[in-house]
Amino acid sequence: MRSRRSCLAVPGSNPRFLDKAQGLPADEVFLDLEDSVAPQAKEQARKNIVEALRTGDWAGKIRVVRVNDLSTAWTYRDVIEVVEGAGDKLDCLMLPKVEDAAQVAWLDTLLTQIEKTIGLPLGGIGIEAQIENARGLVNVDAIAAASGRLETLVFGPADFMASINMRTLVVGQQPPGYTEGDAYHYVLMRILMAARTYDLQAIDGPYLQIKDLDGFTKVARRSAALGFDGKWVLHPTQIEAANEVYSPAQEDYDHAELILDAYEHATTVDKRGAVMLGDEMIDEASRKMALVVAAKGRAAGLSRTKSLDTPA
Repeated sequence: MRSRRSCLAVPGSNPRFLDKAQGLPADEVFLDLEDSVAPQAKEQARKNIVEALRTGDWAGKIRVVRVNDLSTAWTYRDVIEVVEGAGDKLDCLMLPKVEDAAQVAWLDTLLTQIEKTIGLPLGGIGIEAQIENARGLVNVDAIAAASGRLETLVFGPADFMASINMRTLVVGQQPPGYTEGDAYHYVLMRILMAARTYDLQAIDGPYLQIKDLDGFTKVARRSAALGFDGKWVLHPTQIEAANEVYSPAQEDYDHAELILDAYEHATTVDKRGAVMLGDEMIDEASRKMALVVAAKGRAAGLSRTKSLDTPA
């Protein structure tokens, strides 16, 4: 599991931002060619991104480029120029506004052709698919199964809200008049179910009020509680909050590791399928739950502070 707690958006048209992003503590940085780049700046933005990938220091970060969506005239040149120019420095391409599996298959095929042509490892570049409208959500299961390259499903809230005529202009907040629950719960769970069915990560979309850190944290906790792996961040001030929200608490991480140790001992040494850990009975289901928390903690760089022989 690659940690994607914080996924920082960086406009490809801004060399200063591309340089600054390299020193920020985001797990993933995606260099954008789509919405944050004006039409007349897209060609130069490709060159900026290739240069930044080739010469920058991105150590420890997942390196992603978001290309333009397939309804535009830019997408194929985005893919060809970025991958031919810096494919060996690239982890994934992000495809926005995905509506059906054929769009992911198209990108997979083009990537394979480029990799064969220039000698990159076949299948080495992953795909992230953004779900940004009603059609994409309805087809999300097929999208999730469309390619072995697929690594994440990403919720795009602003375009999605527009596509269903949601009556609000504030991205991520509950629409006025909706008081009986969470207006985004179905969307988030639908994406999460498709992601988990096909062993993908699920990433929540951005919170546009970048000065409202309390609001960002509240919205992030909503998707983290469901099981999402991370969230987009639009400003450096949001990175620390995202990293914290999508990491297990130290106490939970320690407890998960204790469960794994105790269950392994019970099944391999004592030859039992269930065992007591303090006042808690643990079994195979407990192990599976603990694996999730432990894997996220390890990916986030946590170190355990307790072992089975730690005094109470």
